[in-house]
Amino acid sequence: MNKIWLIVEREYLTRVRKMSFILITLLGPIALALGLSVIIYLSLSEDVIHKVLIVDEKAPAFNSISNTQNIKFNYANNMDLQQSKEMFYDSDYSCILYIPKNIEAGNIAILYYKKQPSASVIRGIEDKVEAVVEELKLDQYKIDRKEFYDVKTNFTLNPVKYSETGDEEELDKGATYIGFGFGILIYMFIFLYGVQVMRGVIEEKTNRIVEVIITSVRPFHLMMGKIIGVGLVSLTQIVLWITLTLGIFGIAQATILDNYYSPEKLTEQVQATPEVMEELQAEGAAKSGIMDPNSIINRTNWTVMISLFLFYFFGGYFLYSALFAAVGAAVDNETDTQQFMIPITAPLGIAYIFSAAIIKNPEGPIAFWLSIFPLTSPIIMLVRVALGVGEGGIPIWEVALSMVLLVLGFILVVWIAAKIYRVGILMYGKKPSYKELWKWLRYSNK
Repeated sequence: MNKIWLIVEREYLTRVRKMSFILITLLGPIALALGLSVIIYLSLSEDVIHKVLIVDEKAPAFNSISNTQNIKFNYANNMDLQQSKEMFYDSDYSCILYIPKNIEAGNIAILYYKKQPSASVIRGIEDKVEAVVEELKLDQYKIDRKEFYDVKTNFTLNPVKYSETGDEEELDKGATYIGFGFGILIYMFIFLYGVQVMRGVIEEKTNRIVEVIITSVRPFHLMMGKIIGVGLVSLTQIVLWITLTLGIFGIAQATILDNYYSPEKLTEQVQATPEVMEELQAEGAAKSGIMDPNSIINRTNWTVMISLFLFYFFGGYFLYSALFAAVGAAVDNETDTQQFMIPITAPLGIAYIFSAAIIKNPEGPIAFWLSIFPLTSPIIMLVRVALGVGEGGIPIWEVALSMVLLVLGFILVVWIAAKIYRVGILMYGKKPSYKELWKWLRYSNK
């Protein structure tokens, strides 16, 4: 064990002291958090005043549309669409809003623009046109607005899981997106640092450094030390990335973005009845930020999620890194690894692809089988356990079975990889095939 930890220390310190590691670790979350904050800020804020010319074929049905803080409407009384287009680029109008005669039937209008407006501006125009179209339809069918709102129903189907013990718990599928995010982190870091293990083995093999090292340490200890050392580097980077990203984004959300999530900001551009305003205010309150007690951030059981994330991260990383190390030992250069990389990384790709679908049905049969298969469970199970573990969530026995199978899978893969590593690490000048690897496995048993 002392020899293994010496190798672990060397692998860890060699990588964390590199300037590239320091820069990526520090600049990565800063760029991610600030970039996300800037995108949200620019999409929500709009300093440009848009002058919109309304060309209404149902004139004067839409002449009552009122201005907002950054949208000014002008009604084209004496111009048709073609005339408006001809004078568009010589005018100070930024958009032409064309209202066709059949707007009640088609529910479609056209917005011509010189420069793409922001999503909030387009949505503001949509809301105003929608309110007028609704009034036209009510008038067309002789429906009183009060009666319309008395009849209008916002139906909600609330799924509740009922357990054998009689406990009831609402199914929070939104939480699976948290699990999906953790799964993506595992996918990214397993691939990134697994490849680093493989490249390190190839480099030591081609430089003949390994010939000196194995005079003092067994090949298995060398492989495990390299895997553990690089794994600790990845864990260090994950912790720093998550901490810095959440910290920076939290500061940006509390300062730059806070005003843009207020109900007043969300409703000031909308021309609607008091009833619609109440609905919009409720929606605005629901979007008040990540610090909202009812937000998905606060509904997630972070103790369970982080604990399982660490287990599946290390389990998945050790399993795949052992395979990567075996591939590195079997070849002389990175070009020769392609024939072995595809079958190794295919399960990771399958897990990533299916995880997006499992968000919608985290308790289906596909979700179950992929979450207990060791090569896909590190990603899939994290999507599922975001619902919770035990009553109201994923059964404890499924999580336990997945964890046990992952450990057994890791032991089996390390046993196989160690046999290939032991023979291949000193094999030069020969491009191996799957048949050759099978011979190595049999040879190492003698």
